[in-house]
Amino acid sequence: MTSTFLADKRSGPGADVPPPDTVRARGRARRRALNWLTAMGFQLPALVLFAGLVLLPMLFALYAAFFRWGGFGMPEDYVGVDNFTDLFDNPVFLGDLWRCLVLVALTLALQLPFALAMAVLLNQRLRGRAVYRMLFFAPYVLSEAITGVLFSMVFAPDDGLADHLLGSIGLDGVGGEWFADQSYVMATLFIVMTWKYFGFHMMLYLAGLQSVPRELTEAALIDGANAWQRFRSVTLPLLAPTIRISVFLAVIGSIQLFDLVWVITQGGPDHHSETMAVTMFQYGFKRYQVGYASAISVVMFGICLVFALAYQRFVLRRDLEGATTTMRGAGK
Repeated sequence: MTSTFLADKRSGPGADVPPPDTVRARGRARRRALNWLTAMGFQLPALVLFAGLVLLPMLFALYAAFFRWGGFGMPEDYVGVDNFTDLFDNPVFLGDLWRCLVLVALTLALQLPFALAMAVLLNQRLRGRAVYRMLFFAPYVLSEAITGVLFSMVFAPDDGLADHLLGSIGLDGVGGEWFADQSYVMATLFIVMTWKYFGFHMMLYLAGLQSVPRELTEAALIDGANAWQRFRSVTLPLLAPTIRISVFLAVIGSIQLFDLVWVITQGGPDHHSETMAVTMFQYGFKRYQVGYASAISVVMFGICLVFALAYQRFVLRRDLEGATTTMRGAGK
């Protein structure tokens, strides 16, 4: 009798209705699928643009680097790795690598410390510090083309502002052919680069300095630490993640430098201010050796990629692990 009752219950109305837990699980799965489709719908236009304007050109440049190609039609004259071997036999390109190292060294040794010093100064309670911040950051807002034309006039031989200022303090013989002299051109370009980009790094450091808890510096002051000790033992360690990001951006920017050099010197005199990007432009758009220029672009990409991966692995690792731990903690 009991078995008959159970059989009637299983075959009665509502027998096919799943348990509430199963219904809730199906609802969650549908919501997750809907959220995923919505996210993909928003991301799809950006992914299409990235694939069409970044990924495919990169892959085609890698393909073209193995051909002797003038840029018209499809590459057909396959030369293997000859473009790369010719590249590292080219004294101009080897000079580009050397000038890149020089710019990176000068940037790390002079430009970034100068930006940090200005950030520390403008983080103090100074009258009109907002105006100073705006003035120092303004050059970064200007385009590279405007900056190049401006400093072409500032460092113009004989009648430029730089020569007039040096003459007014009795240094008439110091100036001259700023961008035409092989001995001065890279130093002058670095001055222009520093004027253009140090404001960006200064603002990064200012943002990092303003995130340093004031209680820590006050506690160090109570303990008897002077200004240098407070900066070295409290401020600088807390500012280290910002400095590491700034160094990364500065190095990548130095490797890819093109605009300022092209507008001011076009790589002259006699290739003494040429960078890898300028050499690539010269071969690709002036000499129509697009396959050779593609090889230069591949080498540039490889240098940036190796540096980025190594920097992330050995320098940014602690910062990334700290960010991941924070996100996991917030998720709990």
